[in-house]
Amino acid sequence: MKVFINQAIGIDQGDDVLFADYADGGEMWTGHGARERRTKVVFSKPFKSEPAVHIAMSLWDMDSATNVRADVTAEMITREGFDVVFRTWGDTRVARVRVRWMAIGELFHDDDWQDVY
Repeated sequence: MKVFINQAIGIDQGDDVLFADYADGGEMWTGHGARERRTKVVFSKPFKSEPAVHIAMSLWDMDSATNVRADVTAEMITREGFDVVFRTWGDTRVARVRVRWMAIGELFHDDDWQDVY
């Protein structure tokens, strides 16, 4: 559990398309090549410390003729942002993926002793 002891708590959020491989025959759609996509997300302003990040797929467009396998996670979380990582394996064919994310954490406040803006 993450406990916040701070005067200012912030929430940043987004909904981002990670890829759309169906239109141009990309690797996720053909099922050949890299089975991982990594995208950097930058927060609208830095948090005071690393926030808690929640991430989920908000759109997944998969081929129905193959097994549906997917893993989405947030990695490399910092005060400034994080990496969205989508992975699949085996014969899964993925046309496109969009993720929705939310970060909750401490923000800097006017009463903080140091000027950090």
